[in-house]
Amino acid sequence: MDVGTATRSCPVLAGFDPLSEDFLADPYAEFARVRDRGPVFFTPVLDRWVVTGYAEIEQVLLDPATFSAAEAQRTLFPLCPEAEAILGGLDLVPTMSNADPPAHSRYRSVIMRALSPRRMAKLEPVIRERTVALIDAMLATGVGSPTGVGGTIGEGPGGADIVAALCHPLPAATLFSLIGFPPGDAEQIKAWCEDKIEVNWGRPSTERQVRSAHSMVAFLDHCRALVRARRAAPEDDLASDLVADERALRDEEAASLLFALSFAGHETTTNLLGNALYQLLSRPGLWDEVRADRTLIPGAVEETLRYDSSVPMWRRVSTGETVLGGVRLPAGARLVLAFGAAGHQPDRFPEPERFDIRRPDARRQLSFGKGIHLCAGAPLARLEGRIVLDALADRMPRLRLAPGHDPRYPANISFRGPRELWVEWD
Repeated sequence: MDVGTATRSCPVLAGFDPLSEDFLADPYAEFARVRDRGPVFFTPVLDRWVVTGYAEIEQVLLDPATFSAAEAQRTLFPLCPEAEAILGGLDLVPTMSNADPPAHSRYRSVIMRALSPRRMAKLEPVIRERTVALIDAMLATGVGSPTGVGGTIGEGPGGADIVAALCHPLPAATLFSLIGFPPGDAEQIKAWCEDKIEVNWGRPSTERQVRSAHSMVAFLDHCRALVRARRAAPEDDLASDLVADERALRDEEAASLLFALSFAGHETTTNLLGNALYQLLSRPGLWDEVRADRTLIPGAVEETLRYDSSVPMWRRVSTGETVLGGVRLPAGARLVLAFGAAGHQPDRFPEPERFDIRRPDARRQLSFGKGIHLCAGAPLARLEGRIVLDALADRMPRLRLAPGHDPRYPANISFRGPRELWVEWD
């Protein structure tokens, strides 16, 4: 880019804190408040430039030479010395989300081959069967809402936390079985992933940093063990595909890929499902519309990704001096790409604050990224979203939010979905 382009002074928003309680509860209100400050501004809280403009985010994603992905998996804040020492020997190889070409191209080609249409076709009936089983278990065991949220357990209509009962276990079981992890590993891997989220994208306490560092080491060791096992005895799973690929991945490369996939491939889908259900059930009559016309389901999934992104922010770093959105950036400028803000930009999405499952261009949302780093798991996430909404419409037609339920969200900048979502049914 020609850095001689005319520039303006960069706004500095000292109070912009995406880890504050108000922001976590409703990031979109804050994005609307700062929209008139321009598409790029600096926040001292994060010591980073925040990019909110759709065109500017698109420019960054489509120019990996100028904007490196190396920042994507780094911790948001410096670690304490003890956690730093624990992670010092982690030796993770940059792979999909945090590698640049040509290394990225090699890893992505391996993953896309492993996530073949043949394997996806085999997965669909398995996902549908697993979804129905989880819903039926919820129907069988749901015995009312939690105290203070629509009543007392054991009284009134059936009720459950649908995140714990469905949105959490389905993507995890799907991805982990696809990779090749035994079913009994799911809860442990989920716990490791939660630690990784907070230490990489949050503002954890010193104690939590140390615990999370130990978890990440254990997580990678678990991936290494699976690679060794598949080298010795291949099976029909993604881990076996990685070690058998003719590109001859080293064991550490294969383990790092599994580490990245094990994390990224289910957390975002869990959030997508929770966000979609909250948006559909919180609007009177909308669930009935979807139940009556299943052709609305794909649009509901895309509109959720636009309106209530499961990945509201992601990161990049500039490789040299450049200009973005009229703001001059130095080499090494650390950027936060606000996908959530781009999805609410009025000149890209008319009436952006209206949740419209018939919106014709909702698929232009940026939640899956764009360009060479477009999410490899996007087709699987969309498939799971469609299957879940369709199955719930069949088996829980009178599904509704429990009265008085106010979702809480995890304290990080990049992965957003309700921790719990209490629902009722007749």
